[in-house]
Amino acid sequence: MTMPADIDPQSGFRLPLPKREDLDEAGQRAFDRASTPGKTIVGLRGPSGLHLYSTKTIDAHNVMNQYLRFQCFDAKTREIAILTVAREMDSRFEWAAHEPEALKEGVAPEIINVIKHRKSTQGLDERAAAIIEFGRQIFRDHKVTSEAFARVKAFFPPNKLVELVLLMGNYAATAALLCAFDMQVPEGKPVLPVG
Repeated sequence: MTMPADIDPQSGFRLPLPKREDLDEAGQRAFDRASTPGKTIVGLRGPSGLHLYSTKTIDAHNVMNQYLRFQCFDAKTREIAILTVAREMDSRFEWAAHEPEALKEGVAPEIINVIKHRKSTQGLDERAAAIIEFGRQIFRDHKVTSEAFARVKAFFPPNKLVELVLLMGNYAATAALLCAFDMQVPEGKPVLPVG
């Protein structure tokens, strides 16, 4: 795979990866965390590497991300929501990281295929379909119909519905960061068709 000329070969994005010794205490903690296998899905060659350029936001971002990702929803719900955002934002890197994660967490391949190829949700598990349609309307249509809202609201109490949108928004912000800095997808990862 040939990388664009403005991509740093070590970081995989448009900036070099900061050196650990050049970072403040928060940055060094984040560097060490991202360098530890199993602490993040992709390590420093991903959003964690980019976040090292804004060390004052790392702790707040990590607290919110950890809460929304691991304390609010079951793994299947979380991964369906994340994949829906990745698809609607055409975020190849997020998709490459989260398709295998979704499969590992038990999301059915047919649900992943519906999201990936923007197929109809008809016939899917009703909860999964409601999340997918809700995310599609937020990020593709920029308007949520009363029907789509009522459909997803049937599965989540108000606080969880707000947290679902916050989870999706968190991944939309990450998709924007990855897009702006042209984060490259490592070879051998699942490919998201865009265009």
